[in-house]
Amino acid sequence: MSLIRADHVSLAYGRQTVLSDVSLAIEPGEIVTLVGPNGSGKSSLVKVLTGQIRPDAGQVRRKPELRLGYVPQKLAIDQSLPMTVLRFLNLPRRRDPEAIRRAAAETGIEGLEQRQVADLSGGQMQRVLLARALLVSPELLILDEPTQGLDQPGEAAFYRHLERLRDSLGCAVFMVSHDLHVVMSASDRVICLNHHVCCEGTPKVVRDAPEYRALFGQGTQGALALYQHDHDHHHHDHEHDHQGHDHA
Repeated sequence: MSLIRADHVSLAYGRQTVLSDVSLAIEPGEIVTLVGPNGSGKSSLVKVLTGQIRPDAGQVRRKPELRLGYVPQKLAIDQSLPMTVLRFLNLPRRRDPEAIRRAAAETGIEGLEQRQVADLSGGQMQRVLLARALLVSPELLILDEPTQGLDQPGEAAFYRHLERLRDSLGCAVFMVSHDLHVVMSASDRVICLNHHVCCEGTPKVVRDAPEYRALFGQGTQGALALYQHDHDHHHHDHEHDHQGHDHA
């Protein structure tokens, strides 16, 4: 049984169609990456899947009692508010200290528990948000642009970390990528969204799909780069570093 399934989902804000007849399913244990240009409906689709928004048409079905861990795109925390990482992890209710210890170990944030949330770097904050999502022992982890604001080495490290988590926890991962051109090489499937599903398949299938190339341009700018497992090669895609950060 699929963990989560969207059937013919449509959504509009006023007269603007955001999602049009979108269908997808996420199966246990798989890594699925969602890519698409700015304003293509990616975050709206996440909100529909997580139950934050009701679609205008179609339906979303979740496995009964699905344990869902969610890492939001950005969390606005009042910088003047004193809050330690440990206190943040215990919101909205107290968690088992052993569960917190395990989540901290799994995400590499041991030693940060007494630090102020406002003092964390972007990468540290992402790992804290990930640790908080792991506290529910998720069967499905949904991450909305989790590497936005990280540099490429930070992005690669985060992807490798997610891969290890999937292997150790056995959870499925559904991740929205902010960079059209770089997806996690461990993705079982890539779904390309531009208000509707343009194409989907393995990363290599999507990279070669005419719909993907039509949407994102030909040549190097339209090529889909994969973060590989080996650590001894150099990334030549620095021209992409400053793209995709102009979110409206």
